[in-house]
Order: sequence, then C-alpha cells, then structure tokens
Amino acid sequence: MSLTPETVDPDPVAQFAHWLDEARAAGVRQPDAMTLATASPNGEISARTVLLRGLDARGFVFYTNRASAKAVELAANPRAALVFHWREQERQVRITGPVTPVAADEADEYWQTRPRGHRISAWASRQSEVVDDAALAASVARIEERFADADPPRPDFWGGYRVGVEELELWQGRPDRLHDRVRYRRDATAAWTRERLAP
Repeated sequence: MSLTPETVDPDPVAQFAHWLDEARAAGVRQPDAMTLATASPNGEISARTVLLRGLDARGFVFYTNRASAKAVELAANPRAALVFHWREQERQVRITGPVTPVAADEADEYWQTRPRGHRISAWASRQSEVVDDAALAASVARIEERFADADPPRPDFWGGYRVGVEELELWQGRPDRLHDRVRYRRDATAAWTRERLAP
C-alpha cells in the first residue's frame, strides 16, 4: 500500500507504534534498535546504536550511564535525532526533538526489569572512559562481592532520557527509488501537519 499523508495515523507516535508492531510481527531482528545522534555545543556530531526502552506520547526513551559521552553531550546540548531502520521491510523512521531526563521513579521501575548481570555491569563500568581488561574484570568482581547478598539498586549515575518529537518522518521503499516519505511536524497551533516529501 502506498504511504501517503492520508493513509497514516494523525498521531506520529501512534503511527510509529503501529509500524513497530508490524516489524516485530515480521520477525525483524532487533526492531527496537535505534541510531542516536547527539552533538556537542560546538557542533561536533556523534552517533551510536541504543535500544528503545519506552514509548508514549511524550517520546522515545533509552537508558545509559549519565557520565557517558552521549550523556555529557546531551547535558550541554539537549537535542537529538533518532533513526530506526527495518531493512527487511524497506522502512525507516527519523525523529528529531528535545531531550529530557527520565524521572527517577520511572528509571527505578525499568531498572528492576534488567537482568542482574546488566545491573552489575552498569555499576562496574565507567562508560566511555579508557579501561583495560584487568581493571574492568576487577571492577566487576568488586561489585559482585558488594552485592553478593543484595539486589543491586539503581546507581545515581545511571538513568534514562526521553527524546521528544518535533518532527517524525516515515520512509517506505518503492521500486526505482521512488520511495514514499511522509513527514509529521508541528504547525503554528501545535497540531500535527502531515506532508509528503519527494524521494
């Protein structure tokens, strides 16, 4: 079916959720993987793949160490871009918007769903810092000993970020590179406008 402004949901997050469900049903490998692009105050851009761990009307949520390179960039320049690429379906989605920290209670709730090993590694790793194998293994051993008889709590330096939606673009592959592109953006009244873009 052709992708047009008339055939998509009026709400971009609802439309994204529909596509995500279709990607999961189609067996797309890691449909929740998204490229996150951030920028420093002087315009140096970096990108990496993270996992979508929450989605609602407020935006797209991922979690990380708050001392990581991406978190440092977001503290100085709280805007980001996301890209989902579902090759098997010839689809991608681009999102841009402001970034805000996830509330502590929401981060705590997600933390409890993580496997114990993931929680240990979050405590042990000084993410993005230079490290050698022996130092990392020693850090993991110390944390495992520290929490040998306890459930590791969420550390203060680990939490979530929510990327709000200012623009969202859907891309659907078609023959001869005449791809369908539909962009959502806010109009002057803060309502969503849907526009078809040239391929």
